[in-house]
Amino acid sequence: MTAKFQHMPITLATKITIARILGIPVFILVLIYYKMSLVAGDPVDWYRLLALGLFIVIAATDALDGYLARKRDEESRLGAVLDPIADKALLLSAIILLTRPSVEVLWPQFPVSFTLLIISRDVVLVLGSYLIHWMTGHVEVRPRITGKIATFLQMTAIVTALIPLAPIFYPVVFLAGFFTFVSGLQYIIDGARQLERAEPA
Repeated sequence: MTAKFQHMPITLATKITIARILGIPVFILVLIYYKMSLVAGDPVDWYRLLALGLFIVIAATDALDGYLARKRDEESRLGAVLDPIADKALLLSAIILLTRPSVEVLWPQFPVSFTLLIISRDVVLVLGSYLIHWMTGHVEVRPRITGKIATFLQMTAIVTALIPLAPIFYPVVFLAGFFTFVSGLQYIIDGARQLERAEPA
């Protein structure tokens, strides 16, 4: 592949990413129905199990579309844009719907501080990227292992909330919050260094 991204029709990997995005509203709807059943005092447990299954399938296909794009040499600009959107949409929708105060009988739930930390980090990173691009004309993103760990722990926390496994949930949330904070700091430092050494566009 002579360029970082090839110009090509919608690839198999991108189709899987689009399917993931289309599955997110279904996951949200099922989880809302489960919460409504809790409020009504008549929990429909299969809603919870279906939400859990949908989350696991959508999250697991993240690795699948990335593997297919590399294996088939079909990385595309559209896929590069849609993939992180799918990841963030899934994580944020699940965490927000499972955040306290949500439904009193829903347990366990994410602390508001944890959800605000995740949203704040993502907002800062997006705004920082636009600022760097505006000032330098180029954004260089270095993937950090702490960011990958944070994402994995966030997904694990969501799964343990939907099972539910309260004794495991809170330690996982603490670790996810720690790695989210550390990875956010690292990305901010990387951005500041890029601004220092780059010439304005």
